[in-house]
Amino acid sequence: MNAVHEPWAVAADTQVLRFITAGSVDDGKSTLIGRLLFDSKGVFADQLEAISRSKYKRVQADGPDLALLTDGLEAEREQGITIDVAYRYFATPRRKFIVADAPGHEQYTRNMVTGASTAQAAIILIDAGRARDGRLLAQTRRHSALATLLGIRHIIVAVNKMDLIDWEQGAFERIRASYADLAAKLGIDEFHIVPISALKGDNVVQASSNTPWYDGPPLLALLEELPIADLALHGPARFFVQWVIRHGGDSKDDFRGYAGQLASGALRAGDEVKVLPSGVPARVARLIAFDRDIEQARAGDSVTLVLDRDVDVSRGDLIAPADDEPRISSAFEAEICWLDQQALNPARQYWLKQGTRLTKARIRAVHTRRDIHELQHAGSADSLQMNDIGRISLSTRDALALDAYASVAATGSFILIDTATHQTAAAGMIL
Repeated sequence: MNAVHEPWAVAADTQVLRFITAGSVDDGKSTLIGRLLFDSKGVFADQLEAISRSKYKRVQADGPDLALLTDGLEAEREQGITIDVAYRYFATPRRKFIVADAPGHEQYTRNMVTGASTAQAAIILIDAGRARDGRLLAQTRRHSALATLLGIRHIIVAVNKMDLIDWEQGAFERIRASYADLAAKLGIDEFHIVPISALKGDNVVQASSNTPWYDGPPLLALLEELPIADLALHGPARFFVQWVIRHGGDSKDDFRGYAGQLASGALRAGDEVKVLPSGVPARVARLIAFDRDIEQARAGDSVTLVLDRDVDVSRGDLIAPADDEPRISSAFEAEICWLDQQALNPARQYWLKQGTRLTKARIRAVHTRRDIHELQHAGSADSLQMNDIGRISLSTRDALALDAYASVAATGSFILIDTATHQTAAAGMIL
């Protein structure tokens, strides 16, 4: 396929930023992503030709409807809304990007949670016309609170459709002040705000002459400059065992290794570790990457780990530093987003999956349910419905190695699975 423009050269070691676009319905999320893809020369000629022939084209001008680059489902194009999370990839000479386009409708909150779970930054879109008086829509508040709850560090507010209000600086300042109040309530220490027109491209990739009063960078330049130090690299080592490798069992020099991916931190040959939840101590004898020994493994590396002694290690066990291990417990509290159409039923058992460990779990209490608009705790509840977010207590059949989600996402998160339907029932973050 031939690209519309010459693709930008990208260095092999360019960092990757994962971000999500969120906001209310018709704020222009899909159009913004389409604009970023188009202006960063990440759209192929046949893609543009395909969307130009679409019967669901919604723009009045002769140009392409860029929202169709992300709205891939027939129902999305027919209704002009985003239903499922769409992932797109593009790059500039400075950075690679993976962007998730999240639905704006309240009923698809669970889809937004899925997309935001791996994001390092969030772009919260606000329709300048609908918030001209400074009053923010419910979904703007809701998605901002969800981004905070999920630990997204960088919040960018894109005030879209400024062209429809003649680039009125006063309206932009009122929206800025209102969002600053919201950020203070949610505990957002810092946010960036940019006036844009996703449809026309103002302040998206290039600075706009329509905003002489705005002295900040355009949106893409801001995304390129965000610091994205991977917290997983600096956290304590956490290695979930995915597979026990054994061969040559009939010889005294038989091989026993434990394969998996290092979720956070670093491990080196010679490190003192513990196998959890049993707490058995050992030392790392070897680290093997494919067909060679390595001295160190870092977060994200898939390796086979060999210990200096034979111990009982099974799939789902966690290997952690002896001097920096997580707490071990079979009872804990968590914040969960209920994803299933069937409501939470405290009388039922669920499967709980954390990393590679699978165990039975029972929900002991639903302490609070957050308000659907403000996401403030709204008192106790008997159950949670689809898209509800609440704080619960639960107990598990087997003890788990637990970290707070804010510290180590891999051991601080889990999912609940319906034992009858095998549907994912909830996504949880350990408090």
